[in-house]
This record gives sequence, structure tokens and C-alpha cells, in this order.
Amino acid sequence: MSTHEHDTTSADLTAPDEAALRSRIEADVTALRESFEAGTTRSLEARLAQLEALRRGLRLEEPRLARALAEDLGKSRTESAMTEIGVVAQEISHVTKHLKAWLRPTSLSLGAMLAPATGQLRREPLGTTLIISPWNYPVNLTLAPLVAAIAGGNTAIVKPSEVAPATSAALTHLLRTHLDPGWVRVVEGAVEETTILLEQRFDLIFYTGNGAVGRIVARAAAEHLTPTVLELGGKSPVFVDEGADLATTARRIVWGKFTNAGQTCIAPDYLMATPRTIQRLMPHLRRAVRAMYSGKPDRSLDYGRMVNTKHFDRVLALIDDDKAICGGTDTADRETRFIPPTIMQGVDWDDPVMGEEIFGPVLPILTVSGPDEAIARIRSGDKPLTAYVFSPRRSVEERFAEETSSGSLALGVTLAHVGTTGMPFGGVGESGMGAYHGRTGFEAFTHAKPVVKKPLTPDTLRFVYPPYRGMKRRLLRRLFR
Repeated sequence: MSTHEHDTTSADLTAPDEAALRSRIEADVTALRESFEAGTTRSLEARLAQLEALRRGLRLEEPRLARALAEDLGKSRTESAMTEIGVVAQEISHVTKHLKAWLRPTSLSLGAMLAPATGQLRREPLGTTLIISPWNYPVNLTLAPLVAAIAGGNTAIVKPSEVAPATSAALTHLLRTHLDPGWVRVVEGAVEETTILLEQRFDLIFYTGNGAVGRIVARAAAEHLTPTVLELGGKSPVFVDEGADLATTARRIVWGKFTNAGQTCIAPDYLMATPRTIQRLMPHLRRAVRAMYSGKPDRSLDYGRMVNTKHFDRVLALIDDDKAICGGTDTADRETRFIPPTIMQGVDWDDPVMGEEIFGPVLPILTVSGPDEAIARIRSGDKPLTAYVFSPRRSVEERFAEETSSGSLALGVTLAHVGTTGMPFGGVGESGMGAYHGRTGFEAFTHAKPVVKKPLTPDTLRFVYPPYRGMKRRLLRRLFR
């Protein structure tokens, strides 16, 4: 089980219904491809206009989106602004400000052998793209890739997650109302719709979700040799070193872990520390939970809910009440999908909670002897989407940077780094491939095309034309030794 999952099923379609659905999807793909081939998305002015339309639509539809996020995930208006809507608005502003500069060709050196000649690297659009988004941050993780697709000059089909149905409907309304259908089209639905979409030929598929579906996407993309960006997940570890400021460390871990009720692909999944550090850290963790969510988190306006009962049941089954020193199953409520912020101490490496990405409000604490064992534990598993280290020692931070591999490494902070437009976001190995945000997103949705120009006169290449005899042969052999 893993991250932001594309996991509901819908009723079987009858043959006529399936044929009609397939026809509609194929028509959408064809229309977008024809629009792209007609040059609709090529100019800088057209891209900026469409980004402005998205920015304006985001602002106008903010109340509708916030209500949908509250319905699907129990997100407060403030959390939605911070982690969903506001992040996208910042992405649009950043991309709009820099897009003209990003589109300028960059000069390349071709070396003395090819002189006189000039070389450039130009960014060209890929074509018609597919964006399949998750349910856990359904606005952010749908629209941020779309910003990159538009900036790159592509058309796009957007497939929101059916697991967050209210937000899917709100996103569909936003995109169909405010964006040009020659640029962007939306396909709502579940497995059937996604399956038909993956049968189509795209020029890039951008998928955010779990590894199991990621493999399905990659296999489908391979049929058309379509490049993919796969934003997946994994068990992101936290190591707290001796001597760290435990009060601040606890607040940052609690905030990063329990935002969105733990349903965050880069949430701290488990915490490692020495027994002495754990003993000192625990009161600070409990205090931080109470300070942020009160003694009754079920009444807190700032604490979210599990997305559905399936995920509620899955996460609840991972909690061992005998090890829970905060939260637990007693106050969980299946009807409202509420699981309290739960911290478990004395967890073993083979406990069920360590067998999968938690993706919920449960933080297991595990004992290690120090940085050596923590690094070894991280290296023994799949490469995580991110890793967190809280240490007062630069040498320890450098060891984690040099000796572990993860999509990103955050020192002294959790979660916040993913919202910065200047920092690429993506995984490595099992946690994904490719990255986006800011310029990196623009580059993900474009092709870097080398353009070489050499004048016909003087024809300096005559020195490499055959036949190779005498002085020419000796000279070429010496040059290419």
C-alpha cells in the first residue's frame, strides 16, 4: 500500500456505454492534438494568457475549491490556502515572471574542430500531455503540473482523482469554465476512464500516485515510447540526533506529520533516535500535538480527516494501542473518518506499521544506536521520496547527504520545502522519476533541442571527407587519438 492512491472502482460499463466513453476520450485527444499542431500553444503571449486565465479562475473559484477540500479531506480554509490553492497561485506567478527568460535559446560551444559554427539549445513543446492527479492534495497536485504543461506550450488532458469526488467536480468546473478547450480538457472518472486514456498516444504522461499504478502507467506509456514523470512515495524517515533543539524539532515534526491528517507523500513516516533522545523528545511531541490541535483534535478546525472509510480502516489497523503514547484507536470515529494524531513508542522494525507507507496520522518511534544505524536502516530499504535530519552537527548532516539516497533531503525542516518554486520536487528509484516545480517543471514538459549552424563557406569540413590518404590520414589519426 502506498501514497496518494488511485483506488476506487466504478460500476461496470455496458458495451455501448464503454464505446461512447472511448469515443469521447479519443475525440478529446484528437482535438487537443489538432490544436497543438495548429500552433495554438506556441507563442509566449498565448502561454501567458492561458496562465493568467488559470490564475484568474483559481481566484474566482477559491470558495468552491475550499468547500470541496473540506468535504473530501476535512481541510480548513487556511490549510487549503497554504498547501493547495496558494501554492498553485505562487507557482503561476513565478512561472509567469520567468517564462520569457526560460524560452530564450542558450548558446553552446561546438569546439575548434567544427569552427566556424554556432550552437544553441532551444526549448520546444512536447505536444499533447496527460496529467493523472491524486486525491491527497487534489488541487495542488493537479494544477501545479498543469502550470508547467501550459508554460511548456503543450496541450493537456487532466484526469482528477475520483477518490476526492467533490474536488474533482470543482476542478472540472474551474478548467472547463476558465481555460480554453483548445489547451486543456478534463476527463473525470475512475479505472475505466484511466484505462482508456492510457491506451491513447501522448507526448508525456505525468502521474502522481502509488507505485503499483505507477508501474501500470509506465507499461502503458512504453507501448508508444511515451516519456513519463512518476511522482510516487515511500516511507520517508526522520532522524533526530542528540543535542538537537528538541522543542523546535518536535513542533516541526508534528506539523509535517499531521498536516492533512498525515496523508502527505513526504510526511515523516517514522522517527529514529537513540533511547536517551527519545526519552527527552516524547514530552515535546505530546506538547506540540496539544498546542496545534488541542486536547480534543476531533473538535479542532485545523485537523483533517481520512479521505474515505477504506483508508480509515487501513490506517486504524496499523495502530497498536499498547504502544500508543498519544492518540490511539479509542477516540477514532469511522463515521466521520477521524483518527487522532497518534504517536507510538517502542515500535519494532518488523511491526505491521513498518511494512508499508502509513499515509495517515500515525508516527512510529524506533530506537537506533546513532547516525550509523539510522543511515544503515535507510540504505537497507527502498529510496524514500524525502529524508529528514535534525542534528546540531554539520558532520552528521553531511553524512546523510553523502551516504543516503532520497528524492530530497531536508535538514531541520519538514514539508515546507515542497512548496518552494525554486526547488525541484521528485523521487528516485521506487519513489519516482522526474521532477517539477518552477523551471524544473517547465523543463520536464519541454524538449531541449540542439540547433547547430555552420556556414557553407569556407567548407572546413573538406578536411574530414574521404579518401583518407597521406597527410590527411596522418593528421586525422593524430587529432582523434
